[in-house]
Amino acid sequence: MNRRYPNHLYAGIPNHIPMKEDVKIDGKTAEGFVIPIGKVNLVFVKTDKGLIGCGAFDVNGLEKFAYPAAKVKPSGNSVADINDLLNGTIAAVNPSGEKIGIKVGMSGRDAAKLIV
Repeated sequence: MNRRYPNHLYAGIPNHIPMKEDVKIDGKTAEGFVIPIGKVNLVFVKTDKGLIGCGAFDVNGLEKFAYPAAKVKPSGNSVADINDLLNGTIAAVNPSGEKIGIKVGMSGRDAAKLIV
């Protein structure tokens, strides 16, 4: 198993290659990204309506553009892939994200349903 990308879809893929995948949420599609940066991954799901990302994102910085955004606290040690992101818990959300219903404490998957 690939240590950087534990998901079976990434087996055999070198750790330095960014990954983009379609993420199905309630029958709709968002774009999911896993981008290696140093020893960790930058992980996020985005649509035209908003972004749900790992803890590296500055959701308040995105508020300057009135773009709904939230960051996830992992259920395990870190957010290494899209599954970790969706299974984590929202730790912070900007005011634009709050306006569309994203709340601290909800799951990443439930928050993603609000941006698809």
